[in-house]
Amino acid sequence: MVGDVHLARVAAPVLLKTLEEPAEQTVFVMLAESVPAELATIASRCIVVDLKPAGSGELTTWLESQGVDPLRARDVAQAAGGSPQRARLLADDPGFAARRELWRSVPARLDGTGASAAALAAELLASCEDAVEPLRAIHRTERESLTEEAEATGARGSQGLKRLEERQHREERRWRTDELRAGLAVLVGAYRDRLTETVSSPQMSAAHNQERLRSLVAAIAATEDVVVELVRNPNETLMLEALLVRLSAVTA
Repeated sequence: MVGDVHLARVAAPVLLKTLEEPAEQTVFVMLAESVPAELATIASRCIVVDLKPAGSGELTTWLESQGVDPLRARDVAQAAGGSPQRARLLADDPGFAARRELWRSVPARLDGTGASAAALAAELLASCEDAVEPLRAIHRTERESLTEEAEATGARGSQGLKRLEERQHREERRWRTDELRAGLAVLVGAYRDRLTETVSSPQMSAAHNQERLRSLVAAIAATEDVVVELVRNPNETLMLEALLVRLSAVTA
């Protein structure tokens, strides 16, 4: 099984040769969030099976059946990206609500300066790092169990531990990216709320309303563009700072 194939653009030629000349009775299972243009040839050699994420309604119902408060279950389901594992961990994460509020506060905290954009980007990314801690706790338990098993059986566990740590590193990286994606979705929602308020406001002039509507639509589009770019594994700090500087300009 090969995970995160969508990130293997540089290694695409090697993957293609391996797929075309595999060892006998070898079956490759390749997991990818998307198929970028660089991997189109590889995808043409594969049987594509689309695995749809769980719907937010299904996750909400499932969480409520486990005793999660209905409002929290709804918010968690929206942030889970279709993953039951992520939903279950977020439901018990004490920092979940605070992180969502941090993302919602972004429009009000931008003051048009690069310094505020950089400081806020650092705060948002730090919150994404904090969000990985529940998963890290599970990973620590896994490593401890593997070490104890190796000691009990007298087996050499260095290779097994290395493989485990590599898998855990990938999972933590993916979890952090999912948290960033969920935060950006909250930010889009915050701008959409402002858009709705502007449309329904009778206190602004028509010209001012039109300008503000264009500004808010631009902010939503810019944020959604960044969500799409996450699949390319960008430099998160530069990406988020650039976005916040842009949002400062269109919402000032």
